[in-house]
Amino acid sequence: MKLQYSFKGKLWQYPGSGGWYFISLPTKLSKEIRTALKSEEEGWGRLKATAKIGKIQWDTAIWFDTKQNSYLLPIKKEIRLKENLNIDDTREVTIFI
Repeated sequence: MKLQYSFKGKLWQYPGSGGWYFISLPTKLSKEIRTALKSEEEGWGRLKATAKIGKIQWDTAIWFDTKQNSYLLPIKKEIRLKENLNIDDTREVTIFI
């Protein structure tokens, strides 16, 4: 059985090389997930997950960022285009871990 978490998050772009796009999980939710599932993390704080935004659902992973003290959900171009998701847009996100 997978655990389900829902939250609202804002799309942002990493300013460094490659310019990946992410939605950060809320800090409180990240703490709850990390407390429950840290033993499941792979390298670099990676947790396999399924994410859903709007009508799009895909297999992915969330990554723990020690600077933000939260997990980051990467948002691929394909997802951004299908959901018309732009920088600073806030969306309801559901993840299954």
